[in-house]
Amino acid sequence: MIQKFDRNDRRILKFPAVHPCEGISPATLLESLIALSQVICNYQFKFFATQRRKARETIRQILILSIFFEEIRDHGLSLPDSVVLCLSELHLTFQKIQFLLEDCTREGGRILILMKSHFVATQFRALIRAVATALDVLPLSSIEVSPETKELVEMLTKQARKPKMEIDPADETTMKRVILVLNQFENRFEPDPFMIRRILGHLDIKTWVECHREIRFLDEEIRAEYLDGNEREVPLLSSLLGLLSYCRGVLFEDCDFGVIDRSEGRNSNFEVLTCLNPEDFRCPISLELMTDPVTVSTGQTYDRVSIQKWLRSGNLVCPKTGEKLTSTELVPNTSLKKLIQQFCAEYGISLAKSSKKNHDISRTILPGSPANAQAIRFLSEFLTLCLGYGTDYQKNKAAYEIRLLAKSNLFNRSCLIESGAVPPLLELLGSTDPGTQENAISALLKLSKQPRGQKAIIENGGLSSILAVLKNGMRLESRQIAAATVFYLSSVHEHRKMIGENGKSIPALLELIKEGTPCGKKNSVVALFALLFYHRNRQRAIAAGAVLALLGLLESSDRVELKTDVLAVLSTLADSVDGSMEILQASALPLILRLMQSIDSRAGKEHCVSILHSLCLNCGAEVVSILATDTSLMSTLYSLLTEGTSHAGRKARSLIKILQKFCEMRSSRLVKESRQQSTNFSPENLREEFGFFFAEKISTMATEQPKPATEEVKMDLFEDDDEFEEFEIDQEWDDKEGKEITQQWEDDWDDDDVNDDFSLQLRRELESNPENSEAKST
Repeated sequence: MIQKFDRNDRRILKFPAVHPCEGISPATLLESLIALSQVICNYQFKFFATQRRKARETIRQILILSIFFEEIRDHGLSLPDSVVLCLSELHLTFQKIQFLLEDCTREGGRILILMKSHFVATQFRALIRAVATALDVLPLSSIEVSPETKELVEMLTKQARKPKMEIDPADETTMKRVILVLNQFENRFEPDPFMIRRILGHLDIKTWVECHREIRFLDEEIRAEYLDGNEREVPLLSSLLGLLSYCRGVLFEDCDFGVIDRSEGRNSNFEVLTCLNPEDFRCPISLELMTDPVTVSTGQTYDRVSIQKWLRSGNLVCPKTGEKLTSTELVPNTSLKKLIQQFCAEYGISLAKSSKKNHDISRTILPGSPANAQAIRFLSEFLTLCLGYGTDYQKNKAAYEIRLLAKSNLFNRSCLIESGAVPPLLELLGSTDPGTQENAISALLKLSKQPRGQKAIIENGGLSSILAVLKNGMRLESRQIAAATVFYLSSVHEHRKMIGENGKSIPALLELIKEGTPCGKKNSVVALFALLFYHRNRQRAIAAGAVLALLGLLESSDRVELKTDVLAVLSTLADSVDGSMEILQASALPLILRLMQSIDSRAGKEHCVSILHSLCLNCGAEVVSILATDTSLMSTLYSLLTEGTSHAGRKARSLIKILQKFCEMRSSRLVKESRQQSTNFSPENLREEFGFFFAEKISTMATEQPKPATEEVKMDLFEDDDEFEEFEIDQEWDDKEGKEITQQWEDDWDDDDVNDDFSLQLRRELESNPENSEAKST
């Protein structure tokens, strides 16, 4: 049989050809060769931006051989083993030729193939010689075909022995021009637009869309290089990426504003959010799962080995933010370390096996190459000028370019912030054009992921403009992006306070929870959760009707991840007496109990336990008496004791203790009453009142001797002890801890891609701050 390779995973200029199986029948091999030859010949109708002559000559030779193969098939000849062996070698070579032609015509790979012209020419030459070698040992005399066909094959063999595969002079000239332009960028000279246009003309890159396609391809190649642990090609790829990004933003005036919707899938199926991503626990420097996470003075977290190597190299700036380190002290991040260990245990991931030598520069503040750095700086300055002084169309295009550029990596965001792009973007939020407003708020979202971007937004008075879009944005998409921006701005304590004090922010989030898209609802829940880390915002949320809105979303949504997020927020609100009373008055207790049994998410079950625990503490016997009648509750609590997180285990253990004390007190009181009234004691009567779970225990206690009269039953269910003290919310959450948690809000989320999972971020927040501590207002 002929094995097939999945081309979707193949890297450019990689040829994973598969040799035909031993024992393959000659007829099957021949049919596969003919089919492969036809595929290769069809490339004569495709466009080759480069390598045109070499590709044309190769296709011509394969066409001659396809005639030879078809004649053998038509005659139904019996082929000896020596011929089959030669045909197998030709099949292997034909696969590689197909891969090479596919790469030469690949959309988005034109400039890379140009810069690899010497390598591509070598590959063409090697493959044609491989064909000649197979034909040299092919016993033509033992194959009965027409003399004309034999003559064609012999002539082809002679030509293939000495292939002339020099680089096309036009390709050579264009390649030298590209190198010259990159050198100009590297030396901080803005290149001549006419020369760049000649390069684009040779590659037939005539439109904004074609240029954008090249950029996306190069970006994917850079990421693939890091995943493969091979950084040798990164400088070249980054330089080409910077060049084409400059071209797209500066040279092409027309823009396709719908490229994000089509390529990123704005209307993608929301239900693909099904699992946690181990990449979120990787060090920003090495991209390995962190085994010993430590926090530096800027609040960012890295694996100890990676950051120590960074510091020993003489780097005294934070790799992710670019801020100067005030100290080289490394503080262990124990909460994150526990999260990683719990995640690995839950999903069966070995920390030792998951380590992969990987240094994705897009996750640090460093550029991929000097040429890339200067090209992005020139582009950032140009876009900022367009935002301030361009026409309405130019302003919209500039905002859209920033939206795309800031999505790529941290260095691009840093350049845009330094060039002053934030103030004019804030002005565009008041635009009457829905598209311009959406592009502006989306660009600001990307920049708000950087601490300096957050600072620029706040210092330029942008908070009120963002909240205005959140409440009155012209599109639902703009409002949901504004909610995500609020989430990132809330990573700073003072910002949470400012946002909460704005009386429109929390009601606007709740309104979006009620009427937004699925992504908008999720973003609003996340933003609300971030705001609740400021203690006074909890009271504001409760007063604004957050409990009822969240409970309504909890009942209407069928998405497990969204339910888990909502339960996390309700758990935070339930910490206060007012929040617990709101939940109880909304008759939500049966819903929480039902979800605790039915939700598939373990985190969701843990949030349910936390809510029930807070209700017991804040509402007293009214709640406990209801929980005591639920026969399935105890089994779930004991399950969390053994299988849940340490935080969930403490909550479950405390809740079990509360229920046991309540049961003991109720049973003791009933025993005393029954003895005083001299009534018959029947377990069936107790089952009717308390439920089967407690009836057996009470029935047993009825036979015990009564306690002396001097020993009074203690009626205070919630006595002060160590179990309850560990859940007091009385610790301050200082700025440094807030920065540590901000580090766990991964940059990978993007408003254009609803496939990114915010549930993990919420879970991190809750578990790394189990008591939902908050800095008290001064």
